[in-house]
Amino acid sequence: MPGYGWPAMPMAPANGMGVTGLVLGIIATVGFCLWPLAIVLGILAVIFGAVGRGKARRGEATNGGQALAGIICGAVGIVLAVVLLVIILVMPDEETDSRSLEPPGRTTTTAAQPG
Repeated sequence: MPGYGWPAMPMAPANGMGVTGLVLGIIATVGFCLWPLAIVLGILAVIFGAVGRGKARRGEATNGGQALAGIICGAVGIVLAVVLLVIILVMPDEETDSRSLEPPGRTTTTAAQPG
């Protein structure tokens, strides 16, 4: 008899990096209105997604699609956060319109000419 018991179990795939990239990318995309956090999470999603794609190419992981989705969602989160930042910086404040350039206490009224 050759051997007893069950054959050895194969190694489980290391899918953690791809899943982490996907989760961070989704959070960055959905939470882009918190632009500083979205930029950081988007960068991390792209990094984890790239590492996860590398593992999937080498056969160490089975979730290459999730890792790619993490890269895409992370990039979209970064772009949305940067666009929101640019909009915030470009939009004028309420104090900078033409009426606020006048000295305080003065009003612009036309005086009637005596007649």
